[in-house]
Amino acid sequence: MLANRLAKRKKHLHKWARRNSISCYRLYDRDIPEIPICVDLYEHYLHINEYPGPKELDAPDADAWSEAMIEIAARTMGINRNRVYWKRRQRAKEQYEKVDSVGELLPVHEGGYTFLVNLSDYVDTGLFLDHRDTRSIVGSLSNNARVLNLFSYTGSFTVYAAGGGASSTTSVDLSNTYNDWAQHNLRINGLQSSRHRFIRQDVVRFLDEAGSHTDRYDIIVLDPPTFSNSKKMDGVFDIQRDHPRLVTQCAELLSSGGILFFSTNFRGFKWNVAQLPQLQFQDITSDTIGEDFSKKKPHRVWMVRRLRS
Repeated sequence: MLANRLAKRKKHLHKWARRNSISCYRLYDRDIPEIPICVDLYEHYLHINEYPGPKELDAPDADAWSEAMIEIAARTMGINRNRVYWKRRQRAKEQYEKVDSVGELLPVHEGGYTFLVNLSDYVDTGLFLDHRDTRSIVGSLSNNARVLNLFSYTGSFTVYAAGGGASSTTSVDLSNTYNDWAQHNLRINGLQSSRHRFIRQDVVRFLDEAGSHTDRYDIIVLDPPTFSNSKKMDGVFDIQRDHPRLVTQCAELLSSGGILFFSTNFRGFKWNVAQLPQLQFQDITSDTIGEDFSKKKPHRVWMVRRLRS
């Protein structure tokens, strides 16, 4: 079943990807309930995530099944077995949980830029493929803009903003690892300069303190986790509960005519509009979903602006 499905998706998406100069994309997303995996192509590599299925297998059976899926995917895609990476996702785990310590960063390409991905050590790779078009939109609007990237992770939005001509960028993330990774992404694209700042801080605390500063931004990217109880954070973060505070604080940092790009992958997310009366929301999700994610939209994106008084 998996071989047939992958072959069909490969044939369909290869033409689309080639037309659009895309070399990293999703091939399979739990299309068959009995095969609860996602298969992503990263140029000459496959990255496969296994999700909890309807039936839990004993460890020996699970390992044998995983190996069978790897062999099928590698053979169908014509990729060497040693270039296939398998991850097993667990319920209620941290989004960026470390699962290995190989430390190998591989260069891949998107939108004319080079990004470093780690296919071995983390559940996520360092480049969220579903936000490919969102990054492009941000980059296209960044010329001469002051850009703030919150929960900046490995800095892919920062790279697009800098490459799009941003006058300055500020990237905020709590992780030293991801801040270093983001700076590496800027360097390999020839974009590193003093105009691009990286701040290691809890975003909630950064926003609490930013209100007393004079800095204003033309573009703010806010793509927070759905939930986080990281030991480095002050308390537990919940996007449904905490979004009014975060969005309000971001809006206060916008310049006149500035835009906040707010994104979430929480399927049950609902705006608390009663607490956000001075803001205008434009749902641009359909403009940010590529062909490879069109059947299972993995995120929602809004452009948020302050209403003129």
